[in-house]
Amino acid sequence: MDELIDIVDANGNPTGQSELKSVIHQKGLYHNTTHVWFYNKDGHILLSQRSAEKTICPLMWDVSVAGHVDSGESIKQAAVRETSEEINLPILESDLNKIGVFKCFQSYDSGIKDFEFHNTFIAELRRPISTLTPQKGEVESLKLVSFEKFQKLIATLGNNGNHFVPSNKSYYEFVLKKIMETIHS
Repeated sequence: MDELIDIVDANGNPTGQSELKSVIHQKGLYHNTTHVWFYNKDGHILLSQRSAEKTICPLMWDVSVAGHVDSGESIKQAAVRETSEEINLPILESDLNKIGVFKCFQSYDSGIKDFEFHNTFIAELRRPISTLTPQKGEVESLKLVSFEKFQKLIATLGNNGNHFVPSNKSYYEFVLKKIMETIHS
């Protein structure tokens, strides 16, 4: 789907302009995305496997839920919408704990220029994974990994069975740190 997305400047400030997602990725325009990392009190993090149909990083395991912020939508609204769409999990904006905004500017061999600001949240997963439904075309599969396994995946980036984008190591370390701080507080 080619959504209308609001454009931001290189510092993440709104420009007042919008464009189709395809044009944003073609021209390399800056834009916002939302990332939601779900964890449970048992010490596990929910990972989603990107659909085989995805143009960028197909079948790669990554963040629980991620998506673009549609034009006119708040970042939290996008997080709630994407969570419902991608894994069929209803949440409230108040369930989201924002841990930061991360620049992720990457160009791909396919010609896509993806210059995103990942507005990143963590949230407690209060349901069994068996009740979640992956969205066809977006999410291939879901799994829970222990904090220890997550740490091992970070340590072996680039050689760990298609988990995580290698250039984002410090991002994954920060996410894990924030989740562990939340669990232990």
